[in-house]
Amino acid sequence: MPTLDRGEPDLPTKRSETTAPVESGTSRVQAPVFDPRPDIRLIAADLDGTLLDDEHELHDHFWPLVHELNRRGVLFCPASGRQYYNLLERFDDIADEIVFIAENGTYVVRQGREVSSDCLELADARRLVIAMRETVAAGGDSGVVVCGKRSAYIERADPLFRAEVDQYYARLQVVDDLLQVSDDDVLKVSVFDFGSAEHTTAPGLSGFHETHMVAVSGAHWVDVTSRTANKGRAIRHLQDAFDITPAQTMVFGDFLNDMEMMDAADYSFAMDNAHPLLRERARYVAPPNSENGVVRTISSVLGLPWLD
Repeated sequence: MPTLDRGEPDLPTKRSETTAPVESGTSRVQAPVFDPRPDIRLIAADLDGTLLDDEHELHDHFWPLVHELNRRGVLFCPASGRQYYNLLERFDDIADEIVFIAENGTYVVRQGREVSSDCLELADARRLVIAMRETVAAGGDSGVVVCGKRSAYIERADPLFRAEVDQYYARLQVVDDLLQVSDDDVLKVSVFDFGSAEHTTAPGLSGFHETHMVAVSGAHWVDVTSRTANKGRAIRHLQDAFDITPAQTMVFGDFLNDMEMMDAADYSFAMDNAHPLLRERARYVAPPNSENGVVRTISSVLGLPWLD
């Protein structure tokens, strides 16, 4: 178990400031001075590209940090496009200490109980499946995941596609026809594009942009949810439920599905490795995910002992 140390890591920087040169593959992101230190009560962090390192692992320092946040009455939330059951497996040891924001904000769960959900109409989910089938028929290389509260569902099951999907869905059923899924509440429809999700799949879903939330959540993933669903709205549900203000909220993200989350917190951080548009939306920049940027920033901004 890592031990407490009185030294503090480098702090994050305002996005308007100039970042120092990078040496030996490391970032030299500096931080604004918060004096007095903010009264943070809610912290939400995306996973892939944000809280997780480049090997998709949590840093050893994360676990004692969350215990300390819990002791101080600060609520921590993994906020991901991943399935709730996938998050539950990863954070099982601390599941009762945190709140899960899953499926890009469509499903919020605390201690096994639903806090909020924002589902798709079943007819809309089926229209999305049909639209993606047409894309594949036209030569696209992608697969569809219908994400329900109880399970996720796929009809494409080749090893290459399964290798991608299995990373994010702990409960997954292969069905003959996604159009026949009817006995689950559908939270979102996700598409994995073996090419570029931002430049191929997302434009191909243009017919849904005005009526739904179409979020590029990674280089190869696009998530479609109801128009009102996003991580920012999920955070606002938690703020209302626990009487927490945006001034008491800190968030971290790296990609386009984190955009609305940046608007829900006064202390919004894009990772140094974040998409350029997210860096513009956030108020501050944190060290990259490869350098344990989330844990380092929380420790620094809140004045917590650095975990060595």
